[in-house]
Amino acid sequence: MKNQELMAWCDYPEIAVPHADSGPLAGKTLAVKDIYQVAGYPNGWGQPTRLAEAEPDTETMTAVQKMLDAGAKVTGKSQCEELCFSLTGINVHYGAPVNGAAPDRVCGGSSSGSVSLVSNDIVDIATGSDTGGSVRAPASYCGLIGQRTTHGRIPLDRTMPLAPSFDVFGWFTKDADTFAKVGDVVMEDDPDTTRLRRLIACPELDSLLLGDADYTAYAKGAEQTEKHFNDERDFEPLPFDIEEAYWSFRRCQSYEAWETLGPWIERAKPDLGPGIKDRFEYGASVSKDEFDASNAHRAIVRDAVEALLGKDGLLVLPTVPSCAPLKSEDHDTLQAFREQALMLLCVSGLSGLPQITLPLAQVHGAPLGVSLIGPRNSDKRLIAVAQAILAD
Repeated sequence: MKNQELMAWCDYPEIAVPHADSGPLAGKTLAVKDIYQVAGYPNGWGQPTRLAEAEPDTETMTAVQKMLDAGAKVTGKSQCEELCFSLTGINVHYGAPVNGAAPDRVCGGSSSGSVSLVSNDIVDIATGSDTGGSVRAPASYCGLIGQRTTHGRIPLDRTMPLAPSFDVFGWFTKDADTFAKVGDVVMEDDPDTTRLRRLIACPELDSLLLGDADYTAYAKGAEQTEKHFNDERDFEPLPFDIEEAYWSFRRCQSYEAWETLGPWIERAKPDLGPGIKDRFEYGASVSKDEFDASNAHRAIVRDAVEALLGKDGLLVLPTVPSCAPLKSEDHDTLQAFREQALMLLCVSGLSGLPQITLPLAQVHGAPLGVSLIGPRNSDKRLIAVAQAILAD
């Protein structure tokens, strides 16, 4: 297996996937997360029992096909965390892909193989998915650009579902120009052209950073964004309780995950790793009444964030509470970090709004992402803002 030391590729025979000879992505190499169908490859979902029953696919997921038609070359499928229900990047069955920016730290998941391959300069582009934070967190950990797109903007045909009302398509690159080219290929133009001109910050979100060093590093990164908004941020109170929002997110996501994959788990009886098994068991315990109540609160959060942003606002916030945890941390420490991270990550997930994370900060010798959340369907304008910020 190529680059075996990275533990980032799926161990599949190489398939010659047809692609265009010219186009905006010509000459770019592409790794595809192993939940997206690519004709000729199986779709293993990071789970050996699933892989054992998976036949090679005969069709390719639409967004991936658009990238092939634009000249990108698939060089393989990238490993993911088991059934995509984790943020650390450690798959008990297949190992922990290597973080190219901080090899002693986790690379993040569930898009672990994808982020590893880009951060180690093995491929130019890799696809990811984001249900709870599986594009944004690993991008922050590995010093890459990553975007959680507006929910529903990019179709998720021929994809393993996890929690369908949260699942979105995303991708990773090191440079903003390549990132923008992918955006142009997989998305039409934004339906609204209003300039994103107001930069907003909520101290309650900044307070979720783990310590003084993290806050100092983040503040320096956030200052880089201010140059494009008249050197100022409007500080506003967060219009909802973040802990209550976190629990609404967790209940909704877990309930949907069990509704979606629970029947397969009960039939196939896979050997699920620690954490993954616990989360599905929790999802099975969430009642329909609890789900409905959390979904109602989710609508309140969505409306509050949309009112805060209006048509021209951007919310700046830390992507995650700190740099990636060390691989040597114990399970309880990693779990506590995950829960704190989800308090930041759930804002975009609950609202369905797009969020882009940029490698603008460093702390403890490792990357820390600075994020921008924009109005619904402002994805390409968000990318243009990111290009301008990173060009400085």
